[in-house]
Amino acid sequence: MKHSALSPVFTGLQLGLHGLVTALIALVIVRSVSVGGPTMSAALVFAVVMLATYTAGAVVGGRLRRTATAPSDHGAAATGARRGRSFVLAWLVFLSVEWVVLVLLSPDAAYLVFPLFFLYLHLLPRAVAVPAVVIATLSAIVAIGLHAGFSVGGVVGPLVGAAVAVAIGLGYEALAREAAERERLIADLVAAREELARRGQEAGKLAERERLAAGLHDTVAQALSSIQLLLHAAERSAGEGSGTGQLRSHIGLARDAAATALAETRSLIDELSPPALVGATIADALGRLAETTTAESGTPVATTVTGDAFVLGTPVTTALLRAAQSSLANVVRHAGATRADVTLSYLDGEVILDIDDDGAGFDPATVVERAAGGSFGMVSMRRRITELGGAVDVRSAPGAGTTVTVRFAAPTATPTPTPDSTPAPDTSREEATMRDGGTDA
Repeated sequence: MKHSALSPVFTGLQLGLHGLVTALIALVIVRSVSVGGPTMSAALVFAVVMLATYTAGAVVGGRLRRTATAPSDHGAAATGARRGRSFVLAWLVFLSVEWVVLVLLSPDAAYLVFPLFFLYLHLLPRAVAVPAVVIATLSAIVAIGLHAGFSVGGVVGPLVGAAVAVAIGLGYEALAREAAERERLIADLVAAREELARRGQEAGKLAERERLAAGLHDTVAQALSSIQLLLHAAERSAGEGSGTGQLRSHIGLARDAAATALAETRSLIDELSPPALVGATIADALGRLAETTTAESGTPVATTVTGDAFVLGTPVTTALLRAAQSSLANVVRHAGATRADVTLSYLDGEVILDIDDDGAGFDPATVVERAAGGSFGMVSMRRRITELGGAVDVRSAPGAGTTVTVRFAAPTATPTPTPDSTPAPDTSREEATMRDGGTDA
C-alpha cells in the first residue's frame, strides 16, 4: 500500500491491514476444521494459498516500490514503476480469483471482502477501483445467499462494509495528500532557509570587503600616495641640486607617512585576528584555550611552551590557534580521551605545535571530512596551513590516541655579511656629501 514516512498513521494502517487479512484467513481455517464437510480440505488449501499469495505480494510489492522510489536515473525509475504496476494488477487478480473460490467453499470467507476493498481503493486507479468494489460486494452478497439464503442482513452487511471501506479510503487519501503537501512545504522551507543563510554569508562577506576596501583606501592607499609624491619631490630636489635640508625634509615626511601606513595596516590586521590573540601572544592564547576546554568539557588539557620565543606573523599565529581549537574540539567530541597535551616548541629553524590525546584514535586514511561553512576542520586546516608554507601531520590508530603536529619555518632574518661575502658598497662618501650639503658630480 502507498504510504508516507512522514506520518506513523500510514504504517499503522498497513500493519493493521496485514493483521486483518491474517486473522480472517485464520478464522476461515478454524471454522472449516470445526464445521467439517466435504469442502473442508479444499477450503483449507485455498485459505493457505491465499495467505501465501497475500504475503508474497506484500513483500515483493514493497521491494518494487522501494526500487521505483530509490534515487536513480529516470529510466530505471520509470521501468521500476511500470513493473510495479503490472505486478500489483496481477497480484490483485490472483487474490480476487482465490477469494471467489474460497467464498464458494466457505461462507466465512465473505469477510475477506473487507480488506479487498482497501486493496482495490488504494492500489487501483479510481476508474477501476470503484467497479472492482461494486463487483466484489455483489459477489459477497451472492456467495452469502448461496450458503445461507438471501436475507436483509446478507445484503446490507456487504453494502455497509463497502461504504465504510470507501469512507476510510477517502480519509486515507486525504491524509496522504496532506502529508505530501507538508513534505513539499518542509522541503521549500529548508531550501529557503539555506538560501537565506547563503545570501546572508555573501552579504556579510561583501560588507566586510567593502569595509576593508574603504579602510585601506582612506589610510594605507592615501599614505602610499603621499609617500610616492614625497619621493618624487625628493628625486626632483636631488636632480636640481637643492639643499640637503629640503631633501631630508621630503625623506622625513615620506618616512612618517610610511610609519602611519604601517600602523594603520597593523590595526586592520588586528581587527581580522582572533579575539584571543588581540594583545596576547600565541602562548597566552593557547593557555587560555586549554583552561576553557578543561572547564567546559572536564577533559584535562595541559599546555607546555619550550624554547626561546620569536616573533611570528599574524597569519601564522592565527593558523596555530585555529589548529589547536579544531584539534581540541575533536578530542572533546569524538576521542573520549582522559587527557590532552598542547605543546608549543620554538626550535632554531621552526615552530612546532603538537596536540596529543589518549583517546580512541582512528585510521587517518579512512577519514573523509568536509569543511563546511568555513569551519576549521582537518581538510580546511591542511589547506590553510599549506597555503602559509606550513605542514600538518596526523598520527593516529584505533585505540592508540591521536597526535596532530603543525610546523612552520621560523621567519627568515636578513643575513649578516661574512668576510667571504661580496663587500657592501662604500657609502661614506655619499653620506659625507649629504652632511656637507653638496652633491657628488
